[in-house]
Amino acid sequence: MSLGYAEKLSYREDVGTVGMSEIFDPPDALQQKIEQLAMMIHKSKHLVVFTGAGISTSCGIPDFRGPKGIWTLQREGKGVPEASLPFDRAMPSITHVALVELEKAGILKFVISQNVDSLHLRSGIPREKLAELHGNSFMEICPKCRAEYLRDFEVETIGLKETSRRCSDVKCGAKLKDTVLDWEDALPPKEMNAAEKHCRMADIVLCLGTSLQITPACNLPLKCLRLGGKIVIVNLQQTPKDNKASLVIRGLVDKVIAGVMHYLNLRIPPHVRVDLFEIIFTQFHRTSEKKYAKWTLRVSSVHGERAQVPFIKSIEVSFPGRPKLKEVVLHQQPFVLKRESLKTSPLKVFLKLNFSDGCGCQCTNIEVPINFRASLDNFNQDKNTVTRKLRDTAIQDQRCGQSLVVEKRIQSNPKREMTVYAVATNMVSYDGSLSSPHLSEARTESKYNLLKMQDDMIAAEVLVKKQKIH
Repeated sequence: MSLGYAEKLSYREDVGTVGMSEIFDPPDALQQKIEQLAMMIHKSKHLVVFTGAGISTSCGIPDFRGPKGIWTLQREGKGVPEASLPFDRAMPSITHVALVELEKAGILKFVISQNVDSLHLRSGIPREKLAELHGNSFMEICPKCRAEYLRDFEVETIGLKETSRRCSDVKCGAKLKDTVLDWEDALPPKEMNAAEKHCRMADIVLCLGTSLQITPACNLPLKCLRLGGKIVIVNLQQTPKDNKASLVIRGLVDKVIAGVMHYLNLRIPPHVRVDLFEIIFTQFHRTSEKKYAKWTLRVSSVHGERAQVPFIKSIEVSFPGRPKLKEVVLHQQPFVLKRESLKTSPLKVFLKLNFSDGCGCQCTNIEVPINFRASLDNFNQDKNTVTRKLRDTAIQDQRCGQSLVVEKRIQSNPKREMTVYAVATNMVSYDGSLSSPHLSEARTESKYNLLKMQDDMIAAEVLVKKQKIH
């Protein structure tokens, strides 16, 4: 969960049981349970997954009730723990990406999450197949037309309060609100109704990384029992629902799910994060001197001028072929360059975007062509198509930093060209085939757990063969 989110919550003394010791199944028992779970999922007709903070700890986000959880340490008077990387740069875990592949394979029907970290959506779970019971720290909603806005920055408020932005629909324009619940807020009916519906239909509700203590959310998995469904719990600590479960697995969630994917013969693909930003060129009309043009170049968020671009730290600007135009480094947002130059010939502006901490590469280069006379036609590509191209290229190149134009809009008086770029800012592989010096320690540990799981499975298979021989 977000550390900012935890600090913004209203104070509550009773947060349930915290700091319980972690329990690990012996390796041979764990392998048997993983295989049993894989067989249950293989036979399942309506699999629902119910997730908690435990699926995001390998992403560098602390949980709440674990031995080093947020509320555990707070109760001990130690304050909020430090995250291993910026919250907005957290990358999906093995589990997040595996769930996407299970959904694509038609096996997983619905995901119910208590997390506010947006990693299910970032990993690729379709919005219509996800219920975020406690909201999303990166989402705003219009209270009037119900339009949702997924951001690349953490929304500044919680508790369903008004934010500083408005609905972009010209027919609406209402003030947006955050979607994250505070203690006293009721669960959103839309999310809750969908979650209840799918739990009643489920033949398996797989609970991953959750203590199952927060009501009423924790009672949702029980609804599958009425029609003969089964509950499976994967958690390192005991939960109040263990006695209702058909199978309880004490192991790291990533290790268990990676093992299930292995037995189902499903691959966990690399994940590439793609972010958007906008470059706005504005030319101002001069009546006194027609040979020169005053102009600005602004690098900004696609979420509006008031929003910052969280993944850009600074911008180095140069002008190839124009030595009289001095190079400059833009350190502060908004990133705005103001210049005056001859408009008798086209101009090229070279931008080196230096990325913030938590990105998988240090920088990317953008060349911006400027023509003071000609006006280009509007240009618009499908964002999903562009994103797929960037992901494929990043995986093929085994690095990130590639960029493509998504959209260009032209307006006059004053002349303004607005160009939206997509850039691959992070990449991670879950089989160790790709590497990045910027991977967090938690991600490295997650890879280690996966490799160790594979070694354990090989050892278990060898043991089975020996038993058959004797």
